[in-house]
Amino acid sequence: DSHLFPFDNLVCILLGISFTVWFTLLLVFIIVPAIFGVSFGIRRLYMKTLLKIFEWATLRIERGAKEKNHPLYKPYSNAIIAREPTSLEQEIKEIRRSGSNRDFDSASEFEMSDIFYFARRGVESIMDDEVTKRFSAEELESWNLLTRSNYNFHYISLRLTVLWGLGLLIRYGFLLPLRVTLAFTGVGLLVFLTSVIGLLPNGRMKNFLSEKVHLMCYRICVRALTAIITYHDSENKPKNGGICVANHTSPIDVIILASDGCYAMVGQIHGGLMGVIQRSMVKACPHIWFERSEVKDRHLVAKRLSDHVEDKSKLPILIFPEGTCINNTSVMMFKKGSFEIGATVYPVAIKYDPRFGDAFWNSSKFGMVNYLLRMMSSWAIVCSVWYLPPMSREEGEDAVQFANRVKAAIARQGGLVDLLWDGGLKRGKVKDTFKEEQQKLYSKMLVGTQEDRSRS
Repeated sequence: DSHLFPFDNLVCILLGISFTVWFTLLLVFIIVPAIFGVSFGIRRLYMKTLLKIFEWATLRIERGAKEKNHPLYKPYSNAIIAREPTSLEQEIKEIRRSGSNRDFDSASEFEMSDIFYFARRGVESIMDDEVTKRFSAEELESWNLLTRSNYNFHYISLRLTVLWGLGLLIRYGFLLPLRVTLAFTGVGLLVFLTSVIGLLPNGRMKNFLSEKVHLMCYRICVRALTAIITYHDSENKPKNGGICVANHTSPIDVIILASDGCYAMVGQIHGGLMGVIQRSMVKACPHIWFERSEVKDRHLVAKRLSDHVEDKSKLPILIFPEGTCINNTSVMMFKKGSFEIGATVYPVAIKYDPRFGDAFWNSSKFGMVNYLLRMMSSWAIVCSVWYLPPMSREEGEDAVQFANRVKAAIARQGGLVDLLWDGGLKRGKVKDTFKEEQQKLYSKMLVGTQEDRSRS
C-alpha cells in the first residue's frame, strides 16, 4: 500500500495543476476581457474557420452525392412557389372566366366554381402554412456538421464521417464543459454581486456598480454561448425613460441585448434557480416582476410600466411584444399593451445566423435545460443587432396601429417577414374573427356586384 501513496500524490498534483491552468486561462482570456468589454478577436477567427469548413463539407456532400446518385442529394427548398398576391375578387374572377365563356359582370351573384377558390386556399394553407412553419427550426442551405441539419449526410463519405466525429468530440468534449463552467461563473457572480450591491444605499454609486456588474456578468454568459454579436447604429441605443421592443426568437435574446446595455426586465416571478436570480437582481436594479395572479391584470401591468418610464433616472424597459418565440424568419403580431403607455419606443431588430446553431426555442418540444444544452453544444451563436431610431405614437394613431408600424420597421431592418398573425396560435386555435373576415370579403364582393348591376 505504501507504494500507492506516491502515485495518489502525483494524481492530486496533476489535477491541481490542471484546474489551476484551466481557471487561469478562463480568467485571462474570458472573464477579465468581459469585465472591460474587450475582445481578442478569437471568436471571429473561429467563426471564419467554421465557415470555410462548412463550405468544404457542403461541396464534398454535393460531389459525393452526384457521383453515387445518392438519394440524399435533393434541393433544400421544397416550398410552394410563391405567387404574386392578389385579392379575393381577382382570383374568383379568374376562376369564373376560366370555367365559363360568360363575362364576369354578367355572371350571377353566386357560382359553384367559387368553391374552388376556398378549396385551393385551404390546400395551400395545409401544404405551406405561413404560421405553423414559424414555430419549427429554420431550414439551412448547407450542412453545418450538426445533427439538426441532416444526420444522414455524414455517411456519404469516410472523410465527412471522420470530420463529423471530430466535430462531435470538440463540441461535447471541449466546448460544452468550457461553456457550462462559464455559465455557472456568470450566473454565480450575478447572484452574489447583485446581492452585495443591494445592501448599499440608493444613489449614483449603487447605480454605477449595478450597471457594471450586470454588464460584466452578461458578457461572461455571452461567452458561455460563444456568441459573436455585431451591433449596428449604437447611437440609437435605448435611453432611460423609454421602452425597448425587439423581435423574440429565444430566451438568450435578453443576454444578447443586455451585454451591450443595461435594461429593466419585465416578467413573471418564478421559483427555483430563476427565482433566486430574480430576487438578487431586483435588489441592485428596479426590475419589474409580477406575481402569477397579477400578470392578467392589464391595468395593473400598464400602471407599473407607466410609473417606471415616468422616472427618467430608471433604466429603459426591455419587452418582447410578440409574447412567444418565433424561429427568426418573421415577426408576428405585437401585443398592444406596451404601446398604450405613451412612452418613447426604441425598436431593436435581432437576426441570428442559423449556420452555426439554431437559436430558436421551441418550448413545446424542448424544456429550458434541454434547450440550453443544445445551445452550448452547438458551434456558436452568431447574430446581428440593429438599433432603430426612436419612435413615438403619432396624432390620431391608436396603440394597434403604432405597434404595427414599429413591427414593420423591425421586420424591414432584420430582413424578416412581417406577419399579422398572433403568435398565440402556437398553442391555440384560430379565432373565429379570422374566418369571419374571409366570409365578409366574399359577401361584400357579391353585394358589390349586385349593386353595380342594379345601377347599370
